[in-house]
Amino acid sequence: MSTPPATPAPAGVPPAAGRAGRSRGGRIARRAASIVLLVLTCVLVPVSLLAVWVHDIALDTDRYVATVRPLAQDPAVQDAAVRRIGEAVAVQVDGDQVASDLAAWLQSQGLPPRVGTAFKALGPRIDDAAREVVEKAAGAFVRSDRFARVWTDTNRLAHASLVHALTGQGRGAVGVADGTVTLDVGAAVDAVAQQLVDAGVAPAAQIPTVDKQLVLLHSDQLAKARGAAHLLDVVGNWLPALTALLGTAGVLLARRRRRALMAVMLGSAGLCLLFSLAFVVARHYYLDHLPAQVSRPAAAAVFDTLLHFLKAALRTALVLGVVVALGAYLSGDGRLPRAVRGRAERTADAAARWAGAHGVRTGRAGEWTARHRRWLTTGVLLVLTLVFALWNHPTVPTVLLLVLVLLAALAVLALLAATGRTPGPDRTEVRPG
Repeated sequence: MSTPPATPAPAGVPPAAGRAGRSRGGRIARRAASIVLLVLTCVLVPVSLLAVWVHDIALDTDRYVATVRPLAQDPAVQDAAVRRIGEAVAVQVDGDQVASDLAAWLQSQGLPPRVGTAFKALGPRIDDAAREVVEKAAGAFVRSDRFARVWTDTNRLAHASLVHALTGQGRGAVGVADGTVTLDVGAAVDAVAQQLVDAGVAPAAQIPTVDKQLVLLHSDQLAKARGAAHLLDVVGNWLPALTALLGTAGVLLARRRRRALMAVMLGSAGLCLLFSLAFVVARHYYLDHLPAQVSRPAAAAVFDTLLHFLKAALRTALVLGVVVALGAYLSGDGRLPRAVRGRAERTADAAARWAGAHGVRTGRAGEWTARHRRWLTTGVLLVLTLVFALWNHPTVPTVLLLVLVLLAALAVLALLAATGRTPGPDRTEVRPG
């Protein structure tokens, strides 16, 4: 059987040139894919943090309650609650009528008419006194532990309150209507009313039925935000993991991986900074466009409290990005990184010689560390990465703590490797493998 003839190469194109063209095309495609993945990762990092915030605050009852509990002691929220409860508990006392009745009774007892006239002028003062009694009772209640318990219990019963606020689904202590988020203070109103009755203010028992809602948030754009919030809630579980996978793939596809790692970390940190600045601008815009009936200080306190963990997460991502980028840079081949590492090695060698002169030996442990130092360093980095990934809502102090642990571990490895390299009286110098 004859062998079929080989397919000839295209005219004018040598076989080596064809392979070189395909190789170059593959490198270009790989570089383009890496750039796309790295840019997408930078964008998704702050979006992932936003998704986690929406998911956790909406579905974790204990975390939501822990978030809003301090608002019960916030002076701005307390003042707003005092005013709202005072309006709801307003005791209907007609000061002018009371003063007129009292003047008529005094005149019937034979007192001069000028005495009755003087008592009629006390009508506004009676109204002021009634309001003062109500405000004093409401203020005492709001600043007591009883109001804190009512506040906490109300929010715990409405553990899906943020879902209500962002999606409008359901109804509980927290409600949403026409872009306004309100908290039902009915329990607080009833408690203050009973307190007034116990104090002898009998008209408080006939408090009329009024709206007992304390406005927490108001925004004309709330309806538009509901769809985005629902989407973020749905993807909150898997978006962070997907972002990490995309970033890892982008770094691995890059030709210069260390530089790609630095770029994606600094890019993510930069976008987190932009998101933080955007929240500052949004806060000012939101407060400047509140309706007149909404307490601006109370709204600011609620806004800051609800966004506290999100802003903390953005700061954490920013610091983490800068730290990782700095670590990648110091592990590179530049003049400054080599100088820093050389100084650290010389310091470790000096410490090892001092220890050897004083009879301190690490034996085979030092030799083994010197041979496997690179793998040990990689293992430490992987362990700390896993710890950070499993840490429940890490913060900036968490990042700094892990950095200190890493530096300590690297210092120990450097000292052990230095003692393993330093020749003793009965052995030769060990070189790292």
